[in-house]
Formats: sequence, C-alpha cells, structure tokens
Amino acid sequence: MTNLRRKTGRLLSVLALAACLASPGPGAIAAFAAEKAVPAEKNPPGDIPDTQVFIDYTSPEGFTMKVPEGWARSDRTDGASFVDKLDGVVVSAAKANALPTIESAKADHVAKLEATGRAVRVSAVKEIKLPAGAAIRIVYTSNSEPNPVTNKQVRLENERYLFFKDGKLVTLELYAPKGADNVDQWQLMSNSFRWK
Repeated sequence: MTNLRRKTGRLLSVLALAACLASPGPGAIAAFAAEKAVPAEKNPPGDIPDTQVFIDYTSPEGFTMKVPEGWARSDRTDGASFVDKLDGVVVSAAKANALPTIESAKADHVAKLEATGRAVRVSAVKEIKLPAGAAIRIVYTSNSEPNPVTNKQVRLENERYLFFKDGKLVTLELYAPKGADNVDQWQLMSNSFRWK
C-alpha cells in the first residue's frame, strides 16, 4: 500500500509539473526564477564530436546556417530546433525595428531570460562582429528542464546571438551541459549564419 501511495504521489507530481510547463502562469514563472542552480556535472556529457558533420539549414525566415547532421529537427511557427540528448540549437525570428544595443538587450532580453528561465545566471552581454554583420552575444548558465522520468536537471551553458536585418530579429540559441567542450562547433555555427 505504501508503494502504491508513493507511486501515486510521484505520478501526481509529474502531472502537476507537466501542467505548469504546458502553460506557465505567473506562479510557475516565479518558481523558475527562484529555482536554485544545480551543480555542474564532474564529467559532463554533451561534447559535440570533432568528427560531427554539419549540413546547411535554410529557413523560410530568410537566413541559412550550418547545423549538426542527424540531430532531431522540430519546425516551429517562428523557426526550428535541432536537439541531440542534452545539446541543442534553436533559431527563431521576430519583427523588430533595430538590432538591440547592449543596454536594451540587458533591459529586455536578459530581463526576460532571468524572469522566465530556470536559475539563469548571465555572465556577459557584448556586441560582436560576425560574417553576417554586427550581433549581440549573451552568455549565461541555466538549469535544464527536469527529466520527465527521473526529474533530474543538468546545469547548462548557453550562448544566445541576436542578428538583425530589414525589420527582422533572428535569435540563435546554443546550449549544452556546463563544461562540455563545444567552443569550435559553436563558433562554426554562429559564424555560418548568413542572410539570404
């Protein structure tokens, strides 16, 4: 009987969490922001192999970039995501009047990340030059979504790039477990971004 109660309790916890994630209200957002950072793994998974093949992705939003071949692709209304285990690439487009400045990126993008992300800690916001032109780069760590079975979370490192052209702002998000060695692969992807 005790095992049945425990299993029922766990199931109810998972269902409650799923309901929060499906439509996060103000309470859920506040809980995400108040969440404590989980410790980074000692030997984190998530290194993209040096032998990884990259293929061209062409977006109907008017840009191309290289993404890892074989990663699970999901098309979204505003872009697409490419995921392999705990590693991911997400691109999305929105209307905008201009490329954010460092100050406006901190006031808008960083503030939203910190309010709605899971234990977000921003370490840098910089304007950089890439082959596609000027961009804003936001570097931060966050917790992953809880594993639906084990409820375990992993500490992630993230790089977010903001590109702007002709009234369109494209956000490129790269994430992996904190400590994974993906510097060269992330640089390859961010440098490959091109407007069509």
